[in-house]
Amino acid sequence: MTPLQKLGSLLTKLAVLPFGLIAMTLSALAQTPTVEERLAAAETAVKAAQTAGDNAWLLVCAALVLMMTGPGLALFYGGLVRRQNVLSTIMQSFIMMAVITVIWAVFGYSLAFAKGSPFIGGFDFLFLKGVGAEPSAYAGTVPAQTFMVFQLMFAIITPALITGAFAERMKFSAMLLFCSLWAVIVYFPLAHMVWGDGGFLNAFLGGTVPALDFAGGTVVHISSGFSALICALYLGKRAGYPKTPFAPHNLVLSVVGACLLWVGWFGFNAGSALAAGSLASNAFVTTHFGAAAAAIGWLVIEWLRQGKPTALGGISGAVAGLVGITPAAGFVTPMSALAVGFIAGVVCYFAVTELKKRLGYDDSLDAFGVHGIGGLTGALLTGVFANSAVNAVFKDASGAVTPSGLLEGNPGQVLNQLIGAAIAIVLGCVGSYIILKVVDLVVGVRVSGEDEMQGLDITQHGEEGYNLDADLVSAGGFGMSGNSFNDSILMAAEALEK
Repeated sequence: MTPLQKLGSLLTKLAVLPFGLIAMTLSALAQTPTVEERLAAAETAVKAAQTAGDNAWLLVCAALVLMMTGPGLALFYGGLVRRQNVLSTIMQSFIMMAVITVIWAVFGYSLAFAKGSPFIGGFDFLFLKGVGAEPSAYAGTVPAQTFMVFQLMFAIITPALITGAFAERMKFSAMLLFCSLWAVIVYFPLAHMVWGDGGFLNAFLGGTVPALDFAGGTVVHISSGFSALICALYLGKRAGYPKTPFAPHNLVLSVVGACLLWVGWFGFNAGSALAAGSLASNAFVTTHFGAAAAAIGWLVIEWLRQGKPTALGGISGAVAGLVGITPAAGFVTPMSALAVGFIAGVVCYFAVTELKKRLGYDDSLDAFGVHGIGGLTGALLTGVFANSAVNAVFKDASGAVTPSGLLEGNPGQVLNQLIGAAIAIVLGCVGSYIILKVVDLVVGVRVSGEDEMQGLDITQHGEEGYNLDADLVSAGGFGMSGNSFNDSILMAAEALEK
């Protein structure tokens, strides 16, 4: 190619270059997202992040609530009974984790949360049909499966609480049958009434009586506590009660259990916000404040009346405060939580000490005094201290927020709380009595006097919670299997001196 030809080719390329650049620019512009597309993508990313965060939060809370039953409640109750009943008592909490799970999966969740009547759910979720990765109708940012398993943990611990009333004297078979039937007849309907879509007491989803129960003061504690009283009355007193001392055999276990309950309760209450937001933060803080104030309230009264503050009193007060703040956690301010907790601690102290003495019932581990009375106290105080600034529950026809509790200008809410509590009490008491009669006819509810004296560890399970004599024999070679541990220690000491 001649120089002249090369020059002509170069000039030709330069001439068409602007047109190529223009074409490339237009193509790039055509591929660039519009503002609307960018906003839509950002919104999708935010929703995905929120779903992931809320889902992770609720799964952690579900695990915390399960921890409340085992090991929390198991250790708390286990330490409070006599040595020969520690294993059987722990086993009662443990087995609820298995039995209630199966019932819940087959039909329990459906009866509690499927659409149905104002008093019981339907059958849409039988065998967990349709309960998967799709957003929950109750918590739109988490999968339905996550909401289901979170609520399962509440269903597990509630009948486990009742076992404290009949500890040391009910057959294991009777306990299994009673708790299973109780979940079906009492818990599932009550959960639907308070939390289910269209439930009679649901303040958020079309309830006739809008009773406030953030995390289970009515559904869990009032129902189990008053059912516990019926169980204690029906089974009668333990052999030797009240003349024979029934002191806790290991308060260390109970303190550890109470601490686990305190920590697990954050999942119980803060998780009930169903999202990792500001409402969960408020419920977390109020839960902690309520427990702390109640522990102090109980100990102050105990110290003044009995001269000494006890570890048993401290942990009992803390649990009473946790129970009391449960219905209120997502409706009251932290300062109100201090008041709710302190009042609950004092009221439950007198229920456990004075009311129990005057009525003469044998509630082995004070399930009624702490959970029944504590839950009732908390439910009523929720109607007093509920604050719309924390949770805007009620709105008028124009959509404006209206007062939530008595102190804010809504005295009618106390009546709503009372109606909700009354329904839970009646359902729990009547349902429990009927179930006990049926169970008594089928398998018998109480162990024999001989089995009771020997202890339920051996007679119901063929095992011992402690085999300290055998441990001592293995360690020192002393044949003392028939003696108590204290006697073994003395004999070992004498042998060493020789």
